[in-house]
Amino acid sequence: MLSRRSTVFFALSSLLFGGTFVATKAGLAYFPPLLFVAFRFDVAAVVMLTYVGLTSSRSDLLPRTRGDVAGILATGVLAIGLTNALLFVGQQYVSSAVASIVYSLNPIMTPVFAALLLSDERLSPRGAAGMGLGLLGVGLVVSPDPANLLGGALGKGILFTGAVTAALGAVLIRRADSDLSSTVRVAWGLPFGAALCHLLAWSGGESMAAITWTSEAVLALTYVSIFAGVFAYIAYFSLLDTAGAIRANLIFYVVPVVSTLGGWALLDETIGGVAIVGFLTIFAGFAVLGSKSIDIRSRLPAVPTDLSLSEEESAVREEPRGYRSD
Repeated sequence: MLSRRSTVFFALSSLLFGGTFVATKAGLAYFPPLLFVAFRFDVAAVVMLTYVGLTSSRSDLLPRTRGDVAGILATGVLAIGLTNALLFVGQQYVSSAVASIVYSLNPIMTPVFAALLLSDERLSPRGAAGMGLGLLGVGLVVSPDPANLLGGALGKGILFTGAVTAALGAVLIRRADSDLSSTVRVAWGLPFGAALCHLLAWSGGESMAAITWTSEAVLALTYVSIFAGVFAYIAYFSLLDTAGAIRANLIFYVVPVVSTLGGWALLDETIGGVAIVGFLTIFAGFAVLGSKSIDIRSRLPAVPTDLSLSEEESAVREEPRGYRSD
């Protein structure tokens, strides 16, 4: 089970990331997508580097190993930079609801990369069942118009690629096994993400002249930079270190729920009965993921034998809470 600290990080990152789709859609009315992302990371990088500079010692700040460098690059280039560039570009073509459900394929992709690149994270059949329930619940919560869901192939393809890069980035961060704290790693990674997005914006022909500076634009930029940027990244990447890539990326099942509830509370959007069933389905999926194994052999009468398993062999045969390790 997740620790209390990890649970807080899970809730915080889910809540803050949940508003990202709405703020992004609002901000795209004023910013070209790639410049929007680049400015987001410019602001977040300044805040994060200032924070870690004031709160960390020099020895804690400097990367010293290949794992530190690999973790920074995986964070900045993949998990932050390229992922968000694809997310913001993709949202030009689809609604926030459709974007959130496509991006929620992230947790499905994470076990695939974990199986290939990590030796300590595996998804058991029960874990797969729990994740399947979670994905079904997301679909019920968002319940987009089938016509909209089937259309807009370009936007959904871009968003799906973003989900893939996010999953790959999370797994590569775990594989790097950096000695840097997650906060310091994010602070170093953000400038790489900003530089990548500025380069993509320049190569895509985006111009500062296309930006319309209004109070709404500043508000959207502030939210995605500070709240869905600095605070959410500190919580998410800390969760990634403590809970693992597979469990940490389950937040993207909760994000559409938060977005739906936020629309109901702030925008007077209605929540239908199907969405409520979706909430319960997601809850059931998490219950399956967190449930303990039932060992049928323990229910049967003991059979005397001269052979005994070593402690290590016994541990391997146990299947804890939807996940298993090598």
